[in-house]
Amino acid sequence: MQDLIGYVLFCAALTAGGWVLAPFMARVYAGERSFLSPVLGPVERGLYRLCGIDPGVRQSWRGYALALLAFNLLGFVALYLILRLQQFLPLNPEGIGAISPDLAFNTAVSFVTNTNWQAYSGEAQLSHLSQMAGLTVQNFVSAATGMAVGVAVIRGFTAPKGVGLGNFWADMTRSVLYVLLPLSVILAILLILQGVPQTLLGGAHATTLEGAQQVIPRGPVASQIAIKQLGTNGGGFFGANSAHPLENPTVLSNMAQCLSILLIPVGFCFLFGRMARDRRQGWAIYAAMGVLFLAGLLVIWLGESGGNPALGLASNLEGKEMRFGTGLSALWAEATTAASNGSVNAMHDSFMPLAGMVPIINMAIGEVIFGGVGSGLYGMLLYVVLAVFLAGLMVGRTPEYLGRKIEGREVTLAMLAFLSMPLGILVGGAISVTVPTAAAAIQEAGPHGLSETLYAYASAVGNNGSAFAGWGAALPWQTTALGLLMILGRFAIIVPMLAIAGSMIGKQQSPVTAGTFPTHGPLFVTLLVLTVVILGALTFFPVLALGPVAEQTALSAGQTF
Repeated sequence: MQDLIGYVLFCAALTAGGWVLAPFMARVYAGERSFLSPVLGPVERGLYRLCGIDPGVRQSWRGYALALLAFNLLGFVALYLILRLQQFLPLNPEGIGAISPDLAFNTAVSFVTNTNWQAYSGEAQLSHLSQMAGLTVQNFVSAATGMAVGVAVIRGFTAPKGVGLGNFWADMTRSVLYVLLPLSVILAILLILQGVPQTLLGGAHATTLEGAQQVIPRGPVASQIAIKQLGTNGGGFFGANSAHPLENPTVLSNMAQCLSILLIPVGFCFLFGRMARDRRQGWAIYAAMGVLFLAGLLVIWLGESGGNPALGLASNLEGKEMRFGTGLSALWAEATTAASNGSVNAMHDSFMPLAGMVPIINMAIGEVIFGGVGSGLYGMLLYVVLAVFLAGLMVGRTPEYLGRKIEGREVTLAMLAFLSMPLGILVGGAISVTVPTAAAAIQEAGPHGLSETLYAYASAVGNNGSAFAGWGAALPWQTTALGLLMILGRFAIIVPMLAIAGSMIGKQQSPVTAGTFPTHGPLFVTLLVLTVVILGALTFFPVLALGPVAEQTALSAGQTF
């Protein structure tokens, strides 16, 4: 009962936070003054002058996409060079050498695509400069990229005909300056107060009770943790991520980080309603996401609190920090995989099979249950296009959304984006379990080994970044293959969604009539939830039946592998 009360309070705080954030973001993306303008306005204008950008120039969807792709390509090259040359660069008090070419490729792609997959141990393999100028910078700009696309897609669905999708450079700059940076400063200060380190010094040397010498890694941790959560990045300073006591020392730090993972994605739901000039539209999308979120959380909580039948324990505490227990571990697991965050405060590899299946489904459907900052909203709008199209087929009329017709072009682009998920996960995973050099990553044979691989590929294509702990992520095959799939999962959805937005904004909005299908009531919310479940989750049911479902069935029968 205590866990359930905590979940209710968490959801209430999350809803209130998103509702308050939405009007502020609406002013920011409209270029209007806010309470931060006197301080940050000159900085914003200075950046535009320095880079030769006119924020008033509105780009077509092609121009927006090209600017985005060029910026991300340059970010990848810069981060790759930092990782490969870190032994020659400053702020390396431990004298850490360069990481291998394949791992540098994987890491650079990972952070540029907002995946933040970690096939390395940050405290042992990365310098302070690599953590700050490399990873933390990408934590900001990759998150800002998703937010910029989210706003551009919203404009495509809601703005008057021919207005344009906005300016990528302006949207990204405003995302960093006015939203991500201030919230990160606030969260970082809170984390420092809770005991999270923030220093440029090297490791602390200590003598244990047995007289042995120990080096405790430390560095600019709090600043990286703040943006890793707020930007739904997930890449931690330490290899153990948010289970590490120096990243997440207390229950208060845990709840603050868990709220921050979903704060901006929830705010985007309400931002959508405001920009559509019909707040009910935002509430409808929020309701659909909320139903899916609570359903997943319930399954994880029941699975973990029910314990392992093979051991006869009251709850499954394997792989969990005792300061969090099963309740907060279940909440974090649902939040981090519903969003494209990927940080962990417990080892998902130790979850009961059906509880571990929920994060796989969350990632495989495109992480649209709130999802990443910006990316969750435009990912859910992909399902909205398909849901409205299916509704139109059922009633025999041309489907519309917000007064604009959904036609063949939009449905084709939506299906191309949708199919990138099963293509990357199922085809990539199938190759991984059949090629010997790739299959060496699997910790154990049987259904759990399949679950490990399925989780990893869903995490990469879904731009999440978490993994079942025993899976060999650092093998050259996997670092290369997963890096390529991260690119697919990111840009094979961004570009089609921008194209859909560009097509929609070129159409005249028709007035609402008695025959218009309402897209803000319980019927539409139900249709949207069913579309996500049927098109998303059931696509992967056959392979899930061979993995976590088979493992749970065997475990219930008293069998182990």
